[in-house]
This record gives sequence, C-alpha cells and structure tokens, in this order.
Amino acid sequence: MVDTETSATATYLEKLKSYVKTRKGTILAAEILFSFIILICYAASFYGGYSAVAIVQMVFSGIFFVVFMMQLDKSILVVNWDWSDFIRAAIGAALYLITSLICVIGGTGDGARVAGGVFGLLAGILYAYDAYLGFMVIKSGRQHTAAPTADTV
Repeated sequence: MVDTETSATATYLEKLKSYVKTRKGTILAAEILFSFIILICYAASFYGGYSAVAIVQMVFSGIFFVVFMMQLDKSILVVNWDWSDFIRAAIGAALYLITSLICVIGGTGDGARVAGGVFGLLAGILYAYDAYLGFMVIKSGRQHTAAPTADTV
C-alpha cells in the first residue's frame, strides 16, 4: 500500500516538474507567484481592498494550472478550456492594469501599495501575454474549409 502511494506521489511530482518546464506551465506558475507577491503587498498597505483581485486571480490561475497539469482538459469536455483560459487571462490583465494604475497613481505615502501596483503592472502584462497566446491557440484551432461547389449547373 505504501508503494502505490509513493509511486502516485512521484508521478504527480513528475507531472508538475514536466509541466512547469512548458511555456504555458511557466506562465501559469509566474501568474500564481506574481499574484501571491501582490497579495502580500496589498495586505501590508493601508488599503487592503485591492487584494481581492490578487486572491481571485491566484485561485483561478491555480485551478487552471492543476487542470492543465493533470490533463483534465482532455477528459472534462463540458468546458471549452481554451476559451475559458483566454477569458480568465484577458479579465485578469484588465483588472490588474486598472487596479495597479489606481494604486501607483494614488499611493502617495504608502510604499506597500505602490509596490503592489508596480508588481500588478508586471502581472497585467504577463496576463495580457497569456491572453495573446490563448487567442493564438483559439485562432489556430479554427479550420475554415471551402464550401463544396457543384461542377455542373
């Protein structure tokens, strides 16, 4: 019984290691890390209300990381994972850019808020890049075929 648990844990670690080495895995891991850093910065500032964006984006990025790492997107076909990931990344980019600009512009005297805003701008750029890659995956997935035409009239 112990051997099966050890081998199952080893396979999960192997999946984690191999997935983090991919481009999508690296981006999702970086999004989780940036969201955690932003959460710490916003929690240390006087205005902690901006931390909700970091919490939500960290949770959603973690969910998508696990789904793609375990290849659950191939077995759960009810959800269109490409579109869901694109929408998550696009909304994350917009929310991070908006809240980060507000924090950087209005964060006079609150260093943690300004630091969270700067990291948020970087995270917004990362989320925008992820949305761009997701859009390219969606765009390449569409196959347009010509309509059949009759040779005789």
